[in-house]
Amino acid sequence: MSGVVLAFVEHAGGEPDRLSLEALALARRITTATGTALEAVLVGSAGEAAAAALGSYGIAVAHVAADELDAYAPAAWAAAIRGAMAAGAPIAVVAAGSERGNEVMAHVAARAGLPMAANVVEATPGDSWRLVRQRWAGSLLEDAALDAPIRLLTVAPHAVAIDPATTGAGAPSIKRLELQLDAQDLVARVVKVEARESSGVSLQEAKVVVGGGRGVGSAAGFGQLEALATALGGAVGGSRVVTSLGWRPHTDQIGQTGLRIAPDLYIACGISGAIQHIVGCKAAKRILAINTDPESPIMTVADYAVIGDLNTVVPAISAEIERRRASA
Repeated sequence: MSGVVLAFVEHAGGEPDRLSLEALALARRITTATGTALEAVLVGSAGEAAAAALGSYGIAVAHVAADELDAYAPAAWAAAIRGAMAAGAPIAVVAAGSERGNEVMAHVAARAGLPMAANVVEATPGDSWRLVRQRWAGSLLEDAALDAPIRLLTVAPHAVAIDPATTGAGAPSIKRLELQLDAQDLVARVVKVEARESSGVSLQEAKVVVGGGRGVGSAAGFGQLEALATALGGAVGGSRVVTSLGWRPHTDQIGQTGLRIAPDLYIACGISGAIQHIVGCKAAKRILAINTDPESPIMTVADYAVIGDLNTVVPAISAEIERRRASA
């Protein structure tokens, strides 16, 4: 089969977004199954810089639309994807299942009169494409069929591992998209971004995350979690109840209505483990739970557990880390 699979790639600071790289892994599986080529679509003035890194992920051609598209504008970004679709006649368009990815792809679907499947984790092409996708915030998997002239789908965050290509590591060629946007395309757009002041690693990029729940006891109680995170070069987050109580800002919330994280290690301190929180942390490679209740739900997903008072256990872990470093 000849043809193209298009992948919409989000980026920041001239680097492809992590979730978009996950989406590229699934998109490349589709090209392998269908004998098609993989091309990318990027928007904004930093699009070309971000595209330079995509050869390592199987991209030979990158379509870039820069004019008026630095600020997020879902309809305008959808117009860029539609422009690339018109240029290449793709069999599928794949994007990350991020907030922006899902919104932009919904605009593409509405404009093209096509169905869209969100939060896909597997795709098997055929006369009717068979999909596996996450439902109910990832608490169950659905088998589905997708029939359309062009398949539109987004990839569930942290459900597909980033997988660089084994060949074709050179920078892709750039095709510039010249768009004719109208006023309606820019009615909804970001006009200002308030950056949060932070001197440490972000929750979504941290290799180690220390999370606290109601069991921490107070805002001041997070001091010992901060100390442990600092010792491990990680970041601190919290459960929904913690942010509701005002102990941590909402930007630190891990869960279905907060951030979904995928660190190498997640240390859950005093967190019972409601399903909404587990949705946010289950992509962690390893979970260590520290809790006085051995029957708490977090124990069902934990790889390791310490049954005890976090006020004793957490400082002891920090002290042991410092002791070993001093003696090294």
